[in-house]
Amino acid sequence: MAAELVEAKNMVMSFRVSDLQMLLGFVGRSKSGLKHELVTRALQLVQFDCSPEVFKKIKELYETRYNKKGSEVAPPPPAPPRAEALPLHSAYERGGAVARSLPAAGIDYPALYGKYLNGLGRLPPKVAKPEVRLVKLPFYTTLDELLKPTELVPQNNEKLQESPCIFALTPRQVELIRNSRELQPGVKSVQVVLRICYTDTSSPQEDQYPPNIAVKVNHSYCSVPGYYPSNKPGVEPKRPCRPINLTHLMYLSAATNRITVTWGNYGKSYSVGLYLVRQMTSAELLQRLKTIGIKHPELCKALVKEKLRLDPDSEIATTGVRVSLICPLVKMRLSVPCRAETCAHLQCFDAVFYLQMNEKKPTWMCPVCDKPAPYDQLIIDGLLSKILTECEDADEIEYLVDGSWCPIRAEKERSCSPQCPILVLGSSEVNGLLATANGTGENGKAPADVVDLTLDSSSSEEDEEEDEEEEDDDEGPQPKRRCSYEKGLVSAC
Repeated sequence: MAAELVEAKNMVMSFRVSDLQMLLGFVGRSKSGLKHELVTRALQLVQFDCSPEVFKKIKELYETRYNKKGSEVAPPPPAPPRAEALPLHSAYERGGAVARSLPAAGIDYPALYGKYLNGLGRLPPKVAKPEVRLVKLPFYTTLDELLKPTELVPQNNEKLQESPCIFALTPRQVELIRNSRELQPGVKSVQVVLRICYTDTSSPQEDQYPPNIAVKVNHSYCSVPGYYPSNKPGVEPKRPCRPINLTHLMYLSAATNRITVTWGNYGKSYSVGLYLVRQMTSAELLQRLKTIGIKHPELCKALVKEKLRLDPDSEIATTGVRVSLICPLVKMRLSVPCRAETCAHLQCFDAVFYLQMNEKKPTWMCPVCDKPAPYDQLIIDGLLSKILTECEDADEIEYLVDGSWCPIRAEKERSCSPQCPILVLGSSEVNGLLATANGTGENGKAPADVVDLTLDSSSSEEDEEEDEEEEDDDEGPQPKRRCSYEKGLVSAC
């Protein structure tokens, strides 16, 4: 049966438009559309519903085309001519490499077509050439590769180019999308995304959009991330280049999906790829980091000793290093102290806020040293996590040469408290003095002058002005007035 399927596919790939329409009309399927659409329907018919009658009809059409009247099995069709860097849609029109340009070394059309449509047979290329690779994104876990990165080839000298491609999802992939949870209303966690990058095989490429990009899925345009606003004069606004989610515009069935990428041809070469991914949240990445990314306290202690080890070539001996317990990102106390394995400093930032910020705007730059701190290089400092639970009354610590630590408290907390007694307003002694202010006090003595601390500054200034006027009216210098306080009640400190 497998040999018959391969034979039927090869014969279908050699059909003309009229042959394809006759075959599709024979089984009652739509005969309208371009040739590559008809080929796709015919191949799906062979793959999923190839009855003996259908196989007989395919042989009949093939033999009629090649004027074969006998009943013997026709030989497989000759391989099509090689193509050199055919664009995406030219390949489709020729019934060839659906979804990628053909290399100069050459791969036959049926093999590439089968490789593009996920459920069909896959034949390895004859010559392995370097392929464009995209960087791994922490918030996206790749489940399937629907279309390998394929170069966008211009068809003419126009600045605005269009490159279409088609693909079909397998039933398993459709089921994964339908059964996935919703990150937000209308957005599934399992998605079909389009990624675009420069055509460069030297290293993994980051996502990069071409100018004037527009993506059309079936009959609707897909939203593409816009530009960040820039308030600085003379600075061009930047666009966040992220995977483009196509899921909500696709046919979640066995039907084929057509994607058309419109892009500006300004000299640079770009490649596109399609992937089935699972989008992760910052909370899920944090949980994964807590599971596999915690560095043991003893290893962190050894790193502290290494940092503070005496260097014989240095004239300055470092006896300690201070580390803040405040996150440099949000100026709050650390909850999950984190840093990159490649960072040279001991200062940490909070993993919770770091992941949340990169979920909104991915930069993956260390807020302490401003160097790259990708997710796969992050570690949780086990020693500092332990210190945070033991030291709750300080915002800074100091590591010592032996790996130990001590808290550094604020200067105002370490300053000496006043040694003099403090007047407590509302005490019984004060109330007693206020009650006998116009009479004699205790033990028959004259009452002491009491300073009313409830008066505001304006009333105090008025009293001082009245005292100065009385002094001016009196003849001769008067001795300065002093308030006599009850002993032990108020001290002048």
